[in-house]
Amino acid sequence: MNVLGVSAFFHDSACCLLQDGQLKAAAAQERFSRRKHDRRLPVDAFRYCLRAGGIDISDVDCVAYYEQPVKKLSRQLWAGHVNIETPGALDPKQPLHAIRTGFGFDGTIKCFDHVLSHAASAYLYSGFEDSALLTADAVGEWASIAYGQASGDELTIFEQVDYPHSLGLLYSALTSYLGFRVNSGEYKLMGLAAYGKPRYKPKLRQLVDNNDGPLLELNQEYFDFSRGARMYAPAMQDLLGVPPRHPDQPPTEHHADLASSVQQLLEEQMLAKSRWLHQRTGSDRLCFAGGVALNCVANGRLHREGPYREVFVPPAPGDDGAAMGAAALAAIELGERRPSKLSHAAWGPSWAGPDIRAMLAETPLEWTSMVQDEKGLMKAIAERLAAGKLVGWFAGAMEFGPRALGSRSILADPRNAELRDRLNKQIKNRESFRPFAPSVLAGKASDWFELSCASPFMLETCSVIEPDKLPAVTHVDGSARPQTVTAENQPRFAQLLQAFEQLTGCPVLLNTSFNVRGEPIVCSPEDALRCFVLAGLDTLVLDDCLIDSEAIPAEWAELLAHGRVGTRWIDDRPASQNLYAFS
Repeated sequence: MNVLGVSAFFHDSACCLLQDGQLKAAAAQERFSRRKHDRRLPVDAFRYCLRAGGIDISDVDCVAYYEQPVKKLSRQLWAGHVNIETPGALDPKQPLHAIRTGFGFDGTIKCFDHVLSHAASAYLYSGFEDSALLTADAVGEWASIAYGQASGDELTIFEQVDYPHSLGLLYSALTSYLGFRVNSGEYKLMGLAAYGKPRYKPKLRQLVDNNDGPLLELNQEYFDFSRGARMYAPAMQDLLGVPPRHPDQPPTEHHADLASSVQQLLEEQMLAKSRWLHQRTGSDRLCFAGGVALNCVANGRLHREGPYREVFVPPAPGDDGAAMGAAALAAIELGERRPSKLSHAAWGPSWAGPDIRAMLAETPLEWTSMVQDEKGLMKAIAERLAAGKLVGWFAGAMEFGPRALGSRSILADPRNAELRDRLNKQIKNRESFRPFAPSVLAGKASDWFELSCASPFMLETCSVIEPDKLPAVTHVDGSARPQTVTAENQPRFAQLLQAFEQLTGCPVLLNTSFNVRGEPIVCSPEDALRCFVLAGLDTLVLDDCLIDSEAIPAEWAELLAHGRVGTRWIDDRPASQNLYAFS
């Protein structure tokens, strides 16, 4: 039984394949197209899934789509988000037509509610036998927050909050107000929040008419979701007394305080809603998904202060991961067993060592292959890291989801604060207030971080036990967003961490995504080589091959920078005030 899951036409389109109910492959379209947050039909991701499964389109039994097009169109019409002059705009089956023509598929297509796809992407891959269900994002068809319960293979949603009332839209509206690009800059707000004080929180509470139950209402006087010009109304500036920040303006103390206030408001809301859900279900396990579940600071508080013994957030809790939820729901309807517990995120394409060596052999580069000396390779990389080198690390199958988890990573020594500044200014070309995350051997995590459970997907923050020892990965508030690494699930990355510990006594590495500003994380060896040159990294590891920056011809960087070699889409447009076209 082959079931494809698809999310598309909003943002972060993706495709996955389940074979006999088990996850075989999953990837986002942006990694192939090199167009960040690509919303188009995930044709390249679809082709990869077929290759990974050893099948062609005639072998696919069902395509599962992550939302209900008719329901979505009804909300779009109600809100005035449809341009009736656009061809096909009033056809709710347009996404399904696109799947049939784009994939060449004439079989069964099953559609599932957006929030149910999110909930399934968490619960059906959690390994739990029962759980409370919570989803929170900007908007699906109508729902923005959903509450439910699951047992066995059955998922039930029993309460929801509908558009235009939404915690996700509240957070994104303030992301826009603070001058960051919405739908991609929310994590910047989260990082900036640690530098401020929540003194605007009393005013922000006027944006939300709350009660003690599950519901939530946004005071529409302060928002502008309908006309599409921007997400906030002039009344918001009158209330806050702080003008909206221009994207080119450095954040001020007022902006940091506003970010802190927004972040704390979100955390309080999520804690209150999760506590109500616990009272309703009595479950001591929670499965949480949706775009809001990418807020790792809120996740950390939910785990520490919430009423649940176990909390599971999948590695791709946003719309890309909803493809996995839809696929699992369809497979179960077709009589398959539920997927196994998700223990890693490496479900994307990989390249064999001989293919990488063949590629490098066609270049003028000097490179070293250590295919027969894995221990020596890890020692050589660890030595470079300990010497302050920045290493591009390309190993195994690409991660699914927005986090670099040891397959497509830039690595550095977490003990060296200067490397954090070099990464932000020279390599990533990004704001200085944004932190970097650590990866740590799971068995040593409690020695370095106040972390009470495994964190394989890097989706919650905690306190650093001795911040002075890890300055490059410790945020200004003393926190970090660790990834715990095991030899069972990530043997090669664990070997590198072990080699670094043997050399330095530290089982931790700084781990950030392998990309430059405006581009998705690298997918292929060619992507990695190009990024290595453009970013000015010191060393590149491609499987068992080692390349130092001294081997790069001087003219390569100029040729790549001017788009003469390996031209890719680099989305570096100004930040937009308008998050969603709601299309």
